[in-house]
Amino acid sequence: MDELARRLGLRTNPQIFFWSAGLMIAILILLLAFPGPLGEVFGQGRDWVVTHLGWFFILGVTTWVLFLIWVAFSRYGSLRLGADDDRPAYGNLSWFAMLFAGGIGTVLMFWGVAEPMSHFAAPPFPDVEPYSVEAARSAMSISLYHLSIHTWAIFTLPGLAFGYFVYRKGLPLRFSSAFYPLLKERIHGTPGKVIDVFAVLGTIFGLAVSLGLGTSQISAGLSSLTGLEDAVWLRVVIITVLTIVATASIVAGLDKGVKRLSNLNILTAVALMIFVLFAGETVFLLRQLIESLGYYLQDVVRLSFWNDAMAEFSKEGGWGWQGGWTVFYWAWTVTWSPFMGIFLARISRGRTIREFVGGVLVAPSVFTLVWFVVFGWSAMELDGIGGSGGELSAAVAESVPLAMFAFFENFPLATLTSGIAIVVVALFFATSSDSASLVVDMLCSGEAEGGPTRQRVFWGVSEGAVAASLIVLGGDEALTSLQQVITVMGLPVFILVFAMVPMLVMAFREEGFVVRKGRVPAGEGPIIPKEETGDADDRRAGSSPAP
Repeated sequence: MDELARRLGLRTNPQIFFWSAGLMIAILILLLAFPGPLGEVFGQGRDWVVTHLGWFFILGVTTWVLFLIWVAFSRYGSLRLGADDDRPAYGNLSWFAMLFAGGIGTVLMFWGVAEPMSHFAAPPFPDVEPYSVEAARSAMSISLYHLSIHTWAIFTLPGLAFGYFVYRKGLPLRFSSAFYPLLKERIHGTPGKVIDVFAVLGTIFGLAVSLGLGTSQISAGLSSLTGLEDAVWLRVVIITVLTIVATASIVAGLDKGVKRLSNLNILTAVALMIFVLFAGETVFLLRQLIESLGYYLQDVVRLSFWNDAMAEFSKEGGWGWQGGWTVFYWAWTVTWSPFMGIFLARISRGRTIREFVGGVLVAPSVFTLVWFVVFGWSAMELDGIGGSGGELSAAVAESVPLAMFAFFENFPLATLTSGIAIVVVALFFATSSDSASLVVDMLCSGEAEGGPTRQRVFWGVSEGAVAASLIVLGGDEALTSLQQVITVMGLPVFILVFAMVPMLVMAFREEGFVVRKGRVPAGEGPIIPKEETGDADDRRAGSSPAP
């Protein structure tokens, strides 16, 4: 493998690169050659995971939220992701735009109208009437639970682990570096490489689901505007075109490519949101902004532990609803947490743990709150709160990807706003593929900078090919197919990310920080290394931050 990598002019770890690429291509061939049997296998696998381990996904993500809050407020919160004298490379505005546009933008565009309307029309709680005031309130709380702090905790945990082990301990920029407290130097051997291959495959398939959702939405929008049939062939064409655009951005690199696209699409999305705010019921939405935050804070603890254990006694469905929503979200999100984790660590070097956790958990969650209030409450108000459902809920029931465009038909300049929405989704698509390609390349090479252009282009094209294959596999039921595949593939990645919690705890204990005696109570004030107190510290050599 080393000789082949040399002949191809690659700068990467040959074992990780070729095993990841080979397994990905093998899976692609199987998906295209046996779509029916594989569809059944993934369907059965998804049912088993949801039924037997759905509780594990729900408890796991809630555990991560609590752990991150503890770390941020602990004495370790002042540690920097890098050397003590490192400072952030990006300003707060660019930092926020880059972390937000890493992939979640596509999700908000897809679900901003569709998820609140889905829960509004079919509440998961047995004592809530569809289309009622209570249904609207619970729909908003559930939507915020799914896509705010809990989702970003799934990104923040691996981001914190990578930033700490890579930039503070000087380990390679690979997923396996987060397991150094357990594996030690074996992260460079077979155990570490197996973990890295899993991370690469999980990232590619997780991103493919996100790109598949975005493509479905673009296809539905184009069909609505032009009359073209919303068919599989159109989605494949869209993926092909946007993959070419993303590949062009890949060649430009992180600072020129991702930063520019991130700033552009976040500004466009904000402009679209402001238009809806002022073209709709402005005062109603501003009042709901405050009230929805209160209901979310009131409901989030209950939702964080709710897994419908009494479903068989209260109503039908049970894990059918949880599997299609919460478990799907967590399994899907965790598959691209290696990508987002590395990406977040890469753009956050020099920030303290407290800044990192607070910024990544809070800033995108606030934006998500505003987004869902503007689009979700506007949609439910248009459909008729307290009534029996209207045209918008019927449109969402017929086609989830069409929800946003059916929503814009109720506003002035519907054609123009729908066209802008398509552009925004396309930009988020390109940004996600761009940044993920760079990160996958880093996962393979272990270097903070991208390798040769051919490596990054390969991964960019691969992401588009996997997304297209999943669309073909699913056919007209593409969304269901995407849910099945990602729920199964998300399980091993979820277990690996969960293991990062004890890894970080072990590493923090070995950090060697103690409170200076007689100065401040334990857990407060400045912290100093053991070396300054005369205590022995067995920190390994070479623990300075990576260049």
